[in-house]
This record gives sequence, C-alpha cells and structure tokens, in this order.
Amino acid sequence: MAGDRNERNSESAFRGGRNLAGLFNRDKLGFGFVDMIDLSKKRHRLRVVIPAYPAFNIYSRIARTTTALGPVCVATAVNEMEGWDAEVIDENNLRRYGPRDKLIGADHEFLQRHRPADVVGFYGGLTSTIPRLCKLARFYKDKGIVTIAGGQHFVEENIAGALRSGLDYVVIGEAEQTIKELLRAVEGKQDVSQIKGIAYLRDGRTVCTSPREPLTDFDKLPLPDFSLVRYAKISIYPVGRTRGCAMACEFCTVKGKPRYASPERLLEHISFLVETRNARHFFIVDDLFGQQRDETIRLCNMLRDYQKGINRKLVITVQIRLDKARDPELLAAMQQASIKTVAIGFESPIEEELAAMNKRVRAEDMLSLTRTYHKFGFLVHGMFIFGYPKTEGVNFNMPVKERAEYFRSFIKKAKIDTVQVLLPVPLPGTELRRRLEKQNRIYSTDDVGWEYYDGNFPLFEPDEPMTADQMQNSVKKIMGRFYQFKYIFLIAASIFSFPGLVFFLHNLEFGWRRWYRAWRNRLIRFGGWITIRRWTSQFRNSDFSQKLHKAKEHLRTQAERA
Repeated sequence: MAGDRNERNSESAFRGGRNLAGLFNRDKLGFGFVDMIDLSKKRHRLRVVIPAYPAFNIYSRIARTTTALGPVCVATAVNEMEGWDAEVIDENNLRRYGPRDKLIGADHEFLQRHRPADVVGFYGGLTSTIPRLCKLARFYKDKGIVTIAGGQHFVEENIAGALRSGLDYVVIGEAEQTIKELLRAVEGKQDVSQIKGIAYLRDGRTVCTSPREPLTDFDKLPLPDFSLVRYAKISIYPVGRTRGCAMACEFCTVKGKPRYASPERLLEHISFLVETRNARHFFIVDDLFGQQRDETIRLCNMLRDYQKGINRKLVITVQIRLDKARDPELLAAMQQASIKTVAIGFESPIEEELAAMNKRVRAEDMLSLTRTYHKFGFLVHGMFIFGYPKTEGVNFNMPVKERAEYFRSFIKKAKIDTVQVLLPVPLPGTELRRRLEKQNRIYSTDDVGWEYYDGNFPLFEPDEPMTADQMQNSVKKIMGRFYQFKYIFLIAASIFSFPGLVFFLHNLEFGWRRWYRAWRNRLIRFGGWITIRRWTSQFRNSDFSQKLHKAKEHLRTQAERA
C-alpha cells in the first residue's frame, strides 16, 4: 500500500491557462477540455494516492511501517517520463510530517494548495478503501483534475459505477505501460481510444478498450523508487519477483500463469535498498514463494552470498504454500538466505472447507507440514478463514462452537507463532462471489457497503445452523484466545530469562533463536490484544449491527419474492 502527496503553488494559478486544452478535439480524446491538463506548464505532476482504511483494523499497525509496491512501481515509471514528476501518498503511513485531515487520511486541500497535481491516480487494490477512493476522486475531479484508478477491485461489474463516481479512467490490469500512454493522451499526444487496457465514459456510455497483454519482461522496468513515497516512514520494504499464481483458490482475485523476473533483478533491488536506504527488513510480496523452484533456490543462494559479502544479516518474510515443507532443499536454501518468517494460508483445518476453497492440501497433513517449517527454524504466521460456505451437494452442517474449536485446537497443536483469522470476503471478480450471488446470499452493498470488505464483518448469509452474528463472534473469540493481556507478564519473564543463554554457549545460535521466538511471540500477542480491544471498542460504537439487520431483511424479502 503506498500513497502520493503533491503540492504546488496556488489553485487560482493552477486553473489559469486551462483554456489551452480547448485546442484538442473532444471526440478524439474521449473527454472534455475540463479534464485536460494545463499545457502551458513546463513540468506536470502525477500524484498516486493509496486511500486510508475506513476504520482501525488488524492491518493498521503494519501499514504504518510499510507501503504497497504497485503504486510505487507506477509512480517510478511516470517519474522517468520527460516533463513529468510523480509522487505517492500513502494515507495509512503519514508518519513523516504528513498533513492529516481532521477525520481520516491526508489533507488533500493542503496538498493541492501547496503542491498541485495535474493528474491523480488511485490505488484500488483493497476493496474496503473504495468508498474513500471515490470520495477523493470526486474531490479532485471537482477541481478539474484528471482522475485515474486501477487495482483488483475494478473488475467488469464495478467499472461503470466507478466512472460515475469521480473517475475519468480505470486502468484494467498492470499499469506501468498503460499509465505512460494515458498521460501522453492527456497531453494530447496520443489517441486515448487506441490505448489498451483502459475504460472511460464517452457520451455517457462505458468504453472498454481491448485488453493489454500481461507484462513479461520485468527487467526492462525501472527499479521501484521508494523515495517517491512522501511523508512515510518505511521499515519493511515490499519487493517482488513473481506476478500471478498457478493455484485457483475460489476466494482469491490473483489468477493467471505466473510470470517471473530474474533472481538477479530482485537481488539488485534488495541490494539497492540496503545500500541507499539502510533497509534490513523485506517482505517478498509474491503470492507463492517458490513457484519457480530452481530459480527460487538460486535466488536464495545469491541472497546468502550477498549477505556474507556485506557482512550484514537481513530479515525476510515470504508467503508460501504449506506443502512446500515437503521440499527440504528449498527450505534449507531459504534458511540460509535469512528468510525468517513464512506466511502460510492454512485457511481451515476442516476438510470440507478446504475442498470448497479449492485448496490443494489435506487437513490431516497440516500439522506435520507445519512442524517441518518449525524444524527449519522459521517463524510461522498462519492465515485462516472462518465460516467458509460449503459447496452445493455437500452434507456439512457443523455447529458453530464445534467449528471454532477445530480452529483453536489446530492453532494450539501446530504451535503457530502468529495468527490472522478473518471471515470469508466475496471479493469482486472471484468465483466465491459468483457462487454466492447465484444463491442470493450476499448482503447488498447498499446496506453493508464496500468499506466492510476487510475480513472483519459478515457479508453474506452463512451456512445453517450458523448465523452471521455467531460467525463474527467466533472469530473474535478465536483471536481473543490467542492474543491475551497475560502476555505482558510473560514478556517480563522472557527478559529475566535472557541470562539463561549462557547454557547454550555450545550452540549459541540455537539458544538465541529459541529465546527470541518466545520473547517475540509474547510481545506480538500482547500487542494483538491491544489491537483487538481497540477494534472491539470502535465496533461497539458503530452502526454496523443495524446495517446488518437491514441487509438480512432485504435478503429475506428478495427470497420471498423469488
């Protein structure tokens, strides 16, 4: 998640000279002169905004230490264009003198007054931030600024509404090449109808141009430049080598044949960040680390040798499939590359739910595979989905208490270091959403809006005998059992036990790893208790319960009419 913050001289001066845009033909460009930039300027500015989360959630703390990679890639591509400057404003990370709005996010009046943008792009990779995105898009469009958005949310059924909510253009798919062509069109140097992979309104109708082919030669792209992210303090740097995922999980928006950059490119990016920004912590954002096995091992070996060469240990987190534990050669290479944490999508310990998700792993194998990761010294972050809806024809009616106990028991037996338990989210464009829509089970976004699509709220009628309230309360109880206040006392116990490392002088690395894991997990679990407590307080003061009741009534009425 990354965001852009730009400011220029005065608004009145910015609007001056805009009549030059009238020189261009509206039919050719697909928009009126009000959407054009001021061509009298020598340089123009693109601001990319990562919208703020609608409310405090489990991601809020980590968001203050990192940003999104995609917006940085887009801004970097534009920053290399002649006559253009680019910046990113991450509304969730404004820790370095960021101008804040009184209610939420950045103060865009301040930004536009002091450093005006000619074009503003919005990151639509998180569905829960779409209402904020549309509000900001309307703010800028009312000032005559060209507005663009892209991201996973903007699938076919959402594009028309987005274009009527303050956006001039929607970019469909990867944006590094598309954005440069679109900005040339805004300058009047290219016909917008010939740009692949965009949507816009013409005479009130939605126009979608032909699809753009996915990028394959990533080595031609510039290295993402995190210095373009204004106001942010970044301590965990997102980097990546792979786009796409060969799996076909029903709930996931990431599909398609994986495409890879070379290991040399990723190492170049990491080394550049180490040497120019003193970076040490990295998150490799690839959906599945290890998809290209041999090249992944080669990357790990290169990372090992690089760290030896500079005499500095890095801390790396990856997302990986549970069944990669069956590959000891890969795990050994990862260990030597300083990969410390593996984030694993367990999703569920219940066989019927795994089958519904189209997960290719058996519940009976999950404990032994998790233990293998621990044997190699990795910290395991487990990601779960509670209350996943069964597929048609499956006889599965487990009571909610028994279901929750399955989760609690597995997490405890697997000794997972940190957990994240969310509710199923029927994201736009997923098979899960299409299935639930056919069954008329999804609550209307008029009642339960997009801002609730963050995994913390029930968004559809669950399987009987479970109710929506029971499903949400079960997640809170599972997380509440894992993250507790008592860990503040255990943190102190870990500190007092530190001198005990003297008993591991024969294998100090093992002793340190054992002590650090206990201390770190207790610290995070106490911090998690604070997060859950704060979220619960905000939830009690919200009107979600009333909205949920209204959504259920609407769904019931529709079912009766049908």
